[in-house]
Amino acid sequence: MSYRYRLIALTAFAVTVVAASAQPAAKTVTASKTWKQPMTPWGDPDLQGVWPSTSMIQTPMERDPKLGTRAVLTDEEMAQKAARNKQFARIETGSTNGPVPLAAGWFDYGKPNRQASLVVDPPDGRIPPLTAEAQIREAERKKHWGEKKDSPDTWLDLTTWDRCITLGPVGSVLPFAYNNGQQISQGPGYVVFRNEMIHEARVIPLDGRPHASPQVRTWMGDSRGHWEGNTLVVDTTNFNGQTFIGSEGGGFGDSGAVATDQLHLVERFTRVDDDTINYEVTINDPNTWTKPWKLAYPLRREANYDYIYEYACHEGNIFMHDALAGARANEKKAAEAAAQKGVK
Repeated sequence: MSYRYRLIALTAFAVTVVAASAQPAAKTVTASKTWKQPMTPWGDPDLQGVWPSTSMIQTPMERDPKLGTRAVLTDEEMAQKAARNKQFARIETGSTNGPVPLAAGWFDYGKPNRQASLVVDPPDGRIPPLTAEAQIREAERKKHWGEKKDSPDTWLDLTTWDRCITLGPVGSVLPFAYNNGQQISQGPGYVVFRNEMIHEARVIPLDGRPHASPQVRTWMGDSRGHWEGNTLVVDTTNFNGQTFIGSEGGGFGDSGAVATDQLHLVERFTRVDDDTINYEVTINDPNTWTKPWKLAYPLRREANYDYIYEYACHEGNIFMHDALAGARANEKKAAEAAAQKGVK
């Protein structure tokens, strides 16, 4: 955690680039006619396993406005990204001999693909505008989660990621710099969806029960699932009005906003082959965005990613102490300098 801001700075640059070889579009994968959906012993479609979102880490949340409604990159655009990737490798290694693993064993690297953005609806791949009410809220929030990140007055000036609370149900699945594992376990009448990042776990009943009382509200909401053919549909409500919906935790100019308690998510998980689940989530909060919007991308198995590590965030969160102590030290130093100047 003490490396958080250095890692963010590196990641912000790294995730904008792709490796040299171009791959097919990754927004959706079509099931092969010869592939048969495996079933659990009790008759539900089998989605069990670890399904990282690593393959999409080099795809931006929002599409470059210059692309308009074009959702797929051209060969030329892929080549330009590859050139930036090589440039970054030279900067990072101080060498022209090609890239080496960045912070080996820490960062995830996704295979390149042509999907232009994780946002697929609206058609321009951009998050819809904020409501007038949300614009005021976000301006106030960014005074703390943005301007204060380097010199926080209190822990409240830091994001819920910094504080090891949560990235929320959307941010926990989004491609990230590291810890991209998504684990699905199943039992009769239940699905458990476990995120590696900040070790969230949602236990999702499938028996048709109603949502919890509106008085029960949490960071991750209250999820209920059902099957539509081979697709698991998860409906989540009952949010606490403090969950950031977007990328990278919300404190570094990231795309997204803090949603209100009216947030409503609908996720769809469709397994299309042995190694791929198509994931999509529709985000609707009329108090925050002017219309609903959707993210879609594949979750893919990886040969050496068959389990997920514990994210012992609180246990190792020396960042919180260091950030607050550093801010107080800077204030003391500035006060002493001002006093010395006054004496002179």
